[in-house]
Amino acid sequence: MMSATHYELLNTIDDPADLRKLDTKQLRELCGEIREFIVEHVSSTGGHLGAGLGTVEMAVALHYVYNTPEDKLVWDTGHQAYPHKVITGRRDRFHTLRQLNGISGFLKRSESVYDTFGAGHANTAISAALGIAAARDLSGKDFKVVAIVGDGSMTGGMAYEGMNNAGLLKKDMMVILNDNQMVSLSAIQPRLWSFHNYFAEVLTHPTYNKFKANVWDLTGKLDSFGDRLRAVAQQVEKGVKAIVTPGMLFEALGFRYFGPINGHNVTKLVEILQHVRNLKGPILLHVVTEKGKGYGPAEREATRLHGVTPFDRSTGVAHKTDAPPPYTKIFGQAMVEICGTNPKVVGITAAMPDGTGLNYLQEAMPEKFFDVGIAEQHAVTFAAGLATEGYIPVVAIYSTFLQRAFDQVVHDVGIQHLPVVFVLDRGGVVGSDGATHHGALDISYLRIIQDMVLMAPRNEQELRDMLYTAVEYKKGPIALRYPRANSVGLSIRPGFRKIEIGKGETLRVGKDVAILAVGNMVLHAEQAAEILEQDGISAEVVDMRFIKPLDEELLASVAKRFDAILTVEENVVAGGFGSAIVETLASLGAGHVAVHIHGLPNRFVDHGTPEELHHLLKLDPQGIAEVTRHFLESKEGKSAHQYVEE
Repeated sequence: MMSATHYELLNTIDDPADLRKLDTKQLRELCGEIREFIVEHVSSTGGHLGAGLGTVEMAVALHYVYNTPEDKLVWDTGHQAYPHKVITGRRDRFHTLRQLNGISGFLKRSESVYDTFGAGHANTAISAALGIAAARDLSGKDFKVVAIVGDGSMTGGMAYEGMNNAGLLKKDMMVILNDNQMVSLSAIQPRLWSFHNYFAEVLTHPTYNKFKANVWDLTGKLDSFGDRLRAVAQQVEKGVKAIVTPGMLFEALGFRYFGPINGHNVTKLVEILQHVRNLKGPILLHVVTEKGKGYGPAEREATRLHGVTPFDRSTGVAHKTDAPPPYTKIFGQAMVEICGTNPKVVGITAAMPDGTGLNYLQEAMPEKFFDVGIAEQHAVTFAAGLATEGYIPVVAIYSTFLQRAFDQVVHDVGIQHLPVVFVLDRGGVVGSDGATHHGALDISYLRIIQDMVLMAPRNEQELRDMLYTAVEYKKGPIALRYPRANSVGLSIRPGFRKIEIGKGETLRVGKDVAILAVGNMVLHAEQAAEILEQDGISAEVVDMRFIKPLDEELLASVAKRFDAILTVEENVVAGGFGSAIVETLASLGAGHVAVHIHGLPNRFVDHGTPEELHHLLKLDPQGIAEVTRHFLESKEGKSAHQYVEE
C-alpha cells in the first residue's frame, strides 16, 4: 500500500475540473491511487468496501466526460459512490467517513453539490433521474442526466417501474448498469471482452449513428418499400443484439442498449461515454465490474467485505474484540434450531443473509432459506403466500427496509390475519450508517396495524424465547425488534420457552417514579435507576416486553402506585411506545398520572457510533437519569400527560 504522501495525482484533484486536465494515461494511474486511498481509509473507519472498489474507473470516467455538477449524476445505493466522493472535494475529509460530524457513507445533498440525490436504500436512482430529466425539459434547460445503478439495485421492482416510465416518456437520460456479477441481474454471465467491446464501440460511434439517421431519412422517402427496408434493418440490429447481448429486456422497456463493456478499462469507458453522451432518448449502458477490484481479500470474499468494520489491511480480517455475540448471530443460530424441529418454519431475506443472520440457515438448511433480492414488497407478499399454505415464514429484515413494504404488511398480511413473523434487525440507532438506516419508526408504523403483535427483547435469552413465541403464535402477524448491538453476555439456557403474549415484568421495585422501557433501553433504565438511587431517588423499572398488546393489568397497578411515569424507547416519540402507554392510561381512567415520553427526537439523526448517539440523545444511563431528575423537578402541579421531544 502506498502512503498518503504518495498519492501524487490524487492530491491534485480538488474537484472534477482538475480531473479533466489529465490525459488518459494519468487517469489509469489515478484510478490505482483512488483504490489504495479507499482501502487505507476504510480499513480504519469501517464502511462499505467492495462496491466502491469496483466503480473507481466508472466514477473517474463519468466526471471526466460529463460537466458535473451542471450535468447530474444520480448514484443508486450510495455505498458504491466512495470514488465519487473522493474526487468531488471530500478527499481531505475522507478520514471522517461515517464518524460523528464527519462525511456520510452515502449520498447526501446537504454535503455536496455533486450529490444530486440522496441515497441509502436501493432502486431509487432511475426514478429520481427521470424526475430530474422531466424537470429539466419543463424548465427549458440543457444538461445531461445519468443514473448509476447496480450492486443489487436491479433486483428490485422500483428500478423497472422507473425504466418502464422512462421508456414511455422518451426523455434524454442514461442508465449505467454496474453489473458486478454478485447480486445484479443473475442471468448476465461473464463474456469474451473483445467482440463485445467492439460491438459497443460500433453502436455508440457518431459515424454509425449518423449513418443510421441518414438511412432512416432516405428510407422514409421510399413509401411502402422504405417501410419494409426499415423493418428489415431494425430486425437485423435487434437480432445481432439478441445473439451477443443480454439487453433485449431493456430494449423492450424502451431503452437503447449498449454493452456489456469492461468497467475497468478507463480509456474505453471514456471513449464510450463520449460517444453516447449526446444520443437522444433513454440509453442503457451495461458495464461489467468486479466487486472488490484491486484489493485481493475483497476480490476473493466479496460478500464478507461488502460492509466492514475496521480491519487489517494486509489480510482483510476485522480487528477482534472480546464482546459478546451480536443479536444478529443469536437470532440466526436460533433460527437453525427452530427450523430443525419445526418443518413449517422458513426464513426469508431481502438480499441480506449475512446482515440479518439468516446465513446460518442458508448454510445449514438451504431448502428452508429464501433470498428474494432487494425487493422488500415482494418479500412480504411472498411470505403471505407461504402462510396461506400452512407455513410459518420468518421475514428477517432491517427495520428501515420494512418501511418500503408497509402496504404489503397491512394489505397482504394484516387484513388476512396471516401468521407471518417479522424479525426487525437494527431497531433504533444503527450508528455509522446514519439517517437512512436508523430503525427509528418501526414501533410507530407497526403498532397501528390492527392485528399486529409487537415485542422487543431486553437480552439474548428473551430474543430466543420471543422468536419461539412468535413462530408458535399462529393467530396473525407478529413482530419483534432488536438493535444493532452486541448481546448482554448471558449464559443461554438450552431450548426455548413461550412468553405469555402481552405480559411485562417488573425488574426493580421503587417508590418515587416508574420507568417503563422496552428492548435494549431496559438495561439502560436499570443502570439509570442505580444512578438515581445515589441521588436519593427510588425508581421502579418495568420491562413491558410488549408494545402491543400492552400489559394493562401491570400498567394499571403502576398507575395506582405512582403519579410520575417515564417511558423510554429507541423509536421516535410520535406514535411510539410512550404514546401507547399514554393512550392506555387514558382508557384506564388514569389521567392523574404525569407521563414523560423519552425517545428519539422529531428529526432525522445523523451518523455516529451508537454510544455517541445515545449520549447526545440522552438515551444512555446517565442521560435517562438526567431526564428523570428534570421530569420530577418540573412535574409539580402538572397532571396532564406530557408529550416531550428532546
